[in-house]
Amino acid sequence: MELLNATKMQAGYTMGMAPDGGESLVVVVKGTFRFPEKPNQESVLAEEQVPLVMADTFEGEPGFSAPVYESEFPPKKPKCDVLLNGSAYAPGGRPIKRVTVSLQVGSWRKSFIVVGNRIWKKGWFGVSSTRPEPFTVMPISYGNAFGGTDTTHKNPAKHKFVLTNPVGRGFHHDMSAKLIDDKPLPNTEEEGHPVKKPDCEYRPMAFGPIGRNWDSRYKLAGTYDQNWIDNVFPFLPTDFQDAYYQAAPVDQQIPYLSGGETVTLTNLTPEGTTQFTLPTIEMPIVFFPKKGEKQETQGVIDTIIIEPDQRRFMLTWRQSYPLKRNMFDVVQVVAGVMPKAWYRARELGKTYYPSLGALVAARMRERAEAEA
Repeated sequence: MELLNATKMQAGYTMGMAPDGGESLVVVVKGTFRFPEKPNQESVLAEEQVPLVMADTFEGEPGFSAPVYESEFPPKKPKCDVLLNGSAYAPGGRPIKRVTVSLQVGSWRKSFIVVGNRIWKKGWFGVSSTRPEPFTVMPISYGNAFGGTDTTHKNPAKHKFVLTNPVGRGFHHDMSAKLIDDKPLPNTEEEGHPVKKPDCEYRPMAFGPIGRNWDSRYKLAGTYDQNWIDNVFPFLPTDFQDAYYQAAPVDQQIPYLSGGETVTLTNLTPEGTTQFTLPTIEMPIVFFPKKGEKQETQGVIDTIIIEPDQRRFMLTWRQSYPLKRNMFDVVQVVAGVMPKAWYRARELGKTYYPSLGALVAARMRERAEAEA
């Protein structure tokens, strides 16, 4: 199978499988764009295109730290993931103890509070936190959001976890002073719900991807019981849900983007407020099966990753084609806009040359090979 990339972006393909065992050819196109230098300017493709992510990456040890990027080859995403990797900035660069950050894409918006470093202290009247330290820049991550694990008890059966964010900080079940004193609190909080106690429930606040094994995501992966082992393996369980492939938390999943949406970042850049418009790009993906007519489709934008610290964002388009047997059902796939002359040449069984110079160069190579 040949994939022809007619874009100036990254493109790749993989095989996808549905719970019923049906397979599909999945094509992914990813573009990296620069923030515009001036207001009202259009975002343009970056000179350096970020490669497609082949495997999940983490801030530290895989599975025990916050995810940074997920593999960009899920077969399907029912909605669009809105993700951001970045930092909170104090307005005007003046140190501040807390600040509200917000991310808006089109009509969707999410905001929360970013707080300076604090630690827990055990006193006569219970556990309290120190006052936040002023900051000018504070990284935002599930690694410094509320959560974590408490494995201090000698009996593993009594270990406690925050299933919504097991890699976070601030959670403690054991309240003894020797175990809780000087332990850090989270640097992010939900608006109106400050973190006051280490053993209470709070929403972890960040803009990045959530782990595959975190609550509520792992429940979408289906049931892997003895019946699955005996009667279903190696296929996915029948109760598997495509929503499992969404890397973003539920409150960051929106309808597919079309391009043209306005993005507004508040206190996520040194400028305080940064605004730009997503590019509107036609992304045809054409499948040429071994038998039958070509199938013309349009890729859908199902992922946006914004990285303000690098002044860039990435858009990912995806489309799939159902297979009857295997990947060899499809001879060729074109991603992006190919000249009409290319399609005409393909119909006639001829080679397409984008210019007279390309034709001359090809003939010269053929002559040199024949004379060698």
